[in-house]
Amino acid sequence: MTEPLRIGVIGVGVISAQYFDAFPSLPGLRLVAVADLDMARAAQVAEEQGVEARTVDELLASDDVDAVLNLTIPAVHVEVGTRILESGKHVYAEKPLALSPDEAAPMLELAEQRGLRVGSAPDTVLGTGIQTARRLVDDGAIGQVLTADAHWSAPGHERWHPNPFFYYQAGGGPLLDMGPYYLTALVTMLGPVVRVSGVSIRSPRERTVGTGPRAGEAVPVAVDTGVSGILEHASGAVSRISMSFDTWATRMPLFEVHGTEGSIAVPDPNRFADPVEVWTTSDQEWRTVEPNAGYEGAGRGYGLADMGHAIATGRPHRASGALAQHVLEIMDAIPRSSSEHAVITLTTTVDRPEAVPEGATPDTW
Repeated sequence: MTEPLRIGVIGVGVISAQYFDAFPSLPGLRLVAVADLDMARAAQVAEEQGVEARTVDELLASDDVDAVLNLTIPAVHVEVGTRILESGKHVYAEKPLALSPDEAAPMLELAEQRGLRVGSAPDTVLGTGIQTARRLVDDGAIGQVLTADAHWSAPGHERWHPNPFFYYQAGGGPLLDMGPYYLTALVTMLGPVVRVSGVSIRSPRERTVGTGPRAGEAVPVAVDTGVSGILEHASGAVSRISMSFDTWATRMPLFEVHGTEGSIAVPDPNRFADPVEVWTTSDQEWRTVEPNAGYEGAGRGYGLADMGHAIATGRPHRASGALAQHVLEIMDAIPRSSSEHAVITLTTTVDRPEAVPEGATPDTW
């Protein structure tokens, strides 16, 4: 047994609760302290979790913290992540890793220079849903994979979120908000992308906050609200992806992979454990596949725990900064392709993360 990775958290907003819920089931992690610009909020969360509240500077200077979970807003992910690395600590960030691949590059270079790890959400791909779908691909259940279709849409987050403004500013939009789940799943299953074609659009619809104390307030829109892309994988497969804040209703399938001998209905990559279905030329009907890979009962934080065990055992971690940067370049290339009317050849690549076998836990594999 190795000693638990001692964790500090910077940013204790809404998403932090999901990480705190997972920590008790992850013995390889030990929460030590939390920090936030709102010290009153930090103190409240610290009391709830039975740990210390510290300022950001105090947390970064702490000798009893090995790694920092960065749950700040996307616009400062790199600024805060760089400070964490400069303090000699590993960093695991919420998605997206940065606002652009060029912004992320110096942070990843700094980590390599200092022998530190960078991890990044989403880790939903480590659950039984995407891992079971990946195993079908790896086992050749649908023959050679030819195409994949991934779609996510909604009318807009302002209809339900009491403070939706950052979704419509730099670092937001449907692609940077939801794209990481789908694109990370595509790269995990089908391998890296080499070329991207894309189109994007910005709806003229006026948006207002629908709930909470700011209801009725106008929401300025500075990002494209609908994007579509065609991705060419190094494996030869082609993926089609669309993300939208402009869709009132749809019957479009969420996520499917098609091969020479069948098709896979892939579960929602924003979840860890939804069912997988497969249709093959031999069965001629859809059937549900029992989970046969992935971390059972996974939740947010499992990617951090996987990174902790990888640090202890000297192996690559699955939810890596390199994977997040490759996904970030794909997301950067889609609107760039649209504005330049050109096919974009990517400059980054990444190995497919190691599969998570059935029965594994992030503290033992």
